[in-house]
Amino acid sequence: MPTQTLTDRERFVAVMEYQPVDRVPNWELGVWPQTRDRWECEGLDMTQMHWDWFTGERALGMDPREFVRFNGSLIPPFEEETLAEDERYITFRDGLGRVRKALKEGTARGGRMSMDTYLSFPVTCMDEWQAIKPRLRMFQERYEPYWWVFRVEGWRNRTHPLIFAPNCGTVGFYWFARDMIGTENLSYAFYDQPDLVHDVMESHADFLIEAARPILEQTSVEYAILNEDLSSKGGPLLSPQCYKTFIYPRLRRVVDFYKSHGVRYFGIDTDGNPEAVVPLFMDAGVDILWPLERASDQDPVRLRQKFGRSLRLWGGVDKRELAKDRRAIDEHLGALAPVVEEGGYIPTVDHTVPPDVPLDNFLYYMERKRALLEGRF
Repeated sequence: MPTQTLTDRERFVAVMEYQPVDRVPNWELGVWPQTRDRWECEGLDMTQMHWDWFTGERALGMDPREFVRFNGSLIPPFEEETLAEDERYITFRDGLGRVRKALKEGTARGGRMSMDTYLSFPVTCMDEWQAIKPRLRMFQERYEPYWWVFRVEGWRNRTHPLIFAPNCGTVGFYWFARDMIGTENLSYAFYDQPDLVHDVMESHADFLIEAARPILEQTSVEYAILNEDLSSKGGPLLSPQCYKTFIYPRLRRVVDFYKSHGVRYFGIDTDGNPEAVVPLFMDAGVDILWPLERASDQDPVRLRQKFGRSLRLWGGVDKRELAKDRRAIDEHLGALAPVVEEGGYIPTVDHTVPPDVPLDNFLYYMERKRALLEGRF
């Protein structure tokens, strides 16, 4: 490793390009709200934390990143309303027009302990989609106010990575169609209503391009990520052929636009096991895959061997190992050392940290991960 200290931006690019670095970037995703409550009870000084770990957490030694503040949701949103409520459950319509039933037990800081049950979705036919589609138009309200006045000059001279849109600010094609149509309904619609699905995907591609254009006309960015949870533990929720027909050409058009307008790397964020469609990601120009969910057998060492160095990997630290003990943490991080040393890999917990992880274990993990990132594990 070189002796000179790199800027956060230089360090990120060097790791992505398999070049020597003083250390690998120290990033994490975040924690469950219930985890925050547990850690506070275990003695964490909450006044030292701001909890937006994507932008860094100085108290824990995380490195800074900056995200262009962009709202990629429907504008205007659907009016949220409570439809039914009792002691255990609340049924409501959310801002995307979906009707959901949620378990109230265990809720902390607005975060639930279990997934909601989705009862209905706003799109069942082409007419309903055509009525919603205007909500994807570009509006000034999608951006942080006055970004062009206060941010652009600083972005041009930045020493940290700049990213287009915060986490979940720009959702992917499957994700968006699922939000509009529903997972089960979308699975049928690929075959029963292909014209509807094609129009949803094409419209979303147009939106993703126009969303980025005002920013990319002013500054480059280090990377952009599509949040695209399209997989379960056993594999993708659509076949490779289905992906190639409905999503691939739109993804490639979006990636081509972003890269031709100053985006250095393009990534896909998907939980589960997406391996069957990863070759299509890569052929469309995707450079990054994360968070590499270990419960779905997404091992960074194996994935590097399978897909090679052109696919950069982030994540891959098994949250379940952090709930065990220090020996388990050391053994787990040690197994990741070869791919960390090779480059093109930034280890983070494979999603947000759940409340079964004690504070002492997490602080030990961060200490030992720091050693791993600095090449002294």
